[in-house]
Amino acid sequence: MTTSNPFFEPSDLPYALPPFARIRNDHFLPAFIRGMADQRDEVAAIGAGAERATFENTVEALERSGAVLDRVRRVFFNKVAADTDDEIQALEVEITPRLAAHDDLLLLDPALFQRLDALYEQRDALGLDEEQLRLLERHHTHRVRAGARLAPQQQRRLRELNAEIAALSTEFGQNLRAATAAAALVLDRAGELAGLPADRIAAAAEQAQALGHPGKFALALKNFSCQTELAVLEDPALRERLLAASLGRGTDSNGPIAVSLARLRAERAALLGYPSHAAWEVADRTAGTTAAVEELFGRLVAPAVANAEREGAALAEAAGVAEIGAADWQYYSERVRKERFDLDAAALRPYLELDTVLHDGVFHAAELVYGITFTRRPDLVSYHPDAPVYEVHDADGSPLGLYIGDFHARESKRGGAWMDSLVAQSRLLGQRPVVVNNLNVAKPPAGEPALLSWSEVNTLFHEFGHALHGLFSDVRYPLLSGTQVPRDFVEFPSQVNEMWADWPEVLAHYARHHVTGEPMPAELPARLREAENFGAGFRMVEHQAAAVLDWAWHTLSADGDVPGEDEAAAFEAAALERYALAMAAIPPRYRTGYFAHIFSGGYAAGYYGYRWAEVLDADTVRWFRENGRTIRESGEIFRRELLGRGGSVDPLAAFRAVVGRDAEIGPLLDRHGLTG
Repeated sequence: MTTSNPFFEPSDLPYALPPFARIRNDHFLPAFIRGMADQRDEVAAIGAGAERATFENTVEALERSGAVLDRVRRVFFNKVAADTDDEIQALEVEITPRLAAHDDLLLLDPALFQRLDALYEQRDALGLDEEQLRLLERHHTHRVRAGARLAPQQQRRLRELNAEIAALSTEFGQNLRAATAAAALVLDRAGELAGLPADRIAAAAEQAQALGHPGKFALALKNFSCQTELAVLEDPALRERLLAASLGRGTDSNGPIAVSLARLRAERAALLGYPSHAAWEVADRTAGTTAAVEELFGRLVAPAVANAEREGAALAEAAGVAEIGAADWQYYSERVRKERFDLDAAALRPYLELDTVLHDGVFHAAELVYGITFTRRPDLVSYHPDAPVYEVHDADGSPLGLYIGDFHARESKRGGAWMDSLVAQSRLLGQRPVVVNNLNVAKPPAGEPALLSWSEVNTLFHEFGHALHGLFSDVRYPLLSGTQVPRDFVEFPSQVNEMWADWPEVLAHYARHHVTGEPMPAELPARLREAENFGAGFRMVEHQAAAVLDWAWHTLSADGDVPGEDEAAAFEAAALERYALAMAAIPPRYRTGYFAHIFSGGYAAGYYGYRWAEVLDADTVRWFRENGRTIRESGEIFRRELLGRGGSVDPLAAFRAVVGRDAEIGPLLDRHGLTG
């Protein structure tokens, strides 16, 4: 461990951007070892302090600890997700359980907890401001929930459980990456891809080349069930093959791991005094109770199924069959949209070129609503050549942070779309935010445009909403920075940002033909909105099916009927039946074997949060449209009262500060064509 390791000292680059040009794989392990050792020493010193505990020498000192570990942790796990290799995956297996043990040490340290507990008991007499009080309460709550009050023998078992869960979660994610790559369909002739746009056929040729099949064509799988190509591929047999490959991946390798994770999480919840993992998770979220989540399911499931059944009947009629199959649903949905709404989804794509959507759509909307601007910084190097860096400035020209956009799929990147934070905003540490957005858009051949589907446009606006949550953070303490809010609230700002994708002034600014520059025909947006309503039943059912599947796995009790290692598929089927969501034509958006959100990510017992947050989102969109203020004035309120506050205030109080009342479910039901 020498001082040449770039993680050992703060970055001297603008905004403390990690020095990616200097970082090598062999820097990670020494930095983790030193970072954990440094923080152990720092926490031990806090706990051993001879002076009476104060906010400054205990809570604030804790916020300052772990600088080296924070730097390496953020860069490493960004690389795990966005640009991995065999060496990084081996390091992940080694590092993850060691990190779990380190985190337990911090959360369960008895001397530190004793000081925090003493401060917590007298918190109202300490003269703390709102953010300081919130920080003390969060540190105390985290430790109580993590088992700080358990007896030593119970804590030993808790540490074992946490290590096992961390190791299995890593194994699940690595298995899924391998299974997804192996399940790609490799085809001999372009003619087999009839119906796929020419640019996507070219991308399939590039994908096959990357997979070691020159001269062939490969359809790589996205992370969800119903692959986007199902909407256009003309060969029904190929559609069946593609869906089967998607639904089957990870079943053998990850089914037993899912069972083990559910069992271990249930045991941990019981040890912590909760009837299930879901009960433990929800207790610290805005939902508050499992009953509240199940009430939401009850409001949404029946009308969503009824809507989907009406859609299915229309599709069966269009296909001339008694019932529509899962592999054909998207294909005939597109046919019905063309007939009913005179809308061809493929006809939209020439107007939706990636760079134009980003600069003239996403960035333009952010300037329109919040006044911020973006400038490309080619002098700053990120972790991959396909991930350019932008400097962000506030409306008054002052520096705000850095934004990195990494939008193309590659073998080294996991599926899906997400936001990461490479540097968390904190006034205490003098840090401005550095955030990353990742998508998985097929990369076209050199010189060709990357044309997006409407769904990919929405995804880009969605993920940028997370980026804004990080960029606008204006808090003192890193624990409360940016997206550090409850899991069932974190999707709310990102879902709100989707509204700008088809806002007339924004859409007109970016939806231009990539060759001619002509604007999208004026009648298309209205037809697009009408066509979007047809398919709302499908989207709601596939999402709710995934949410209840997550819920079923994580409402298991430690002394209940946990399935056997070979019973994951049967458990899944029974769960969907129990919630009346077992529709053969609409598979869950994620099945157990590839449900990375809940088995290798942070969404265990939390996938319901997308719909929970959408209640807030739909109500906020209505507020933006109807509050009588200009967009700019409304944006300032949303930024000041909610986006900028991070986790420094109660999230529902932040919502009320914007809208002026508690959320109502009506706008969500209206959005999806559901009745109350």
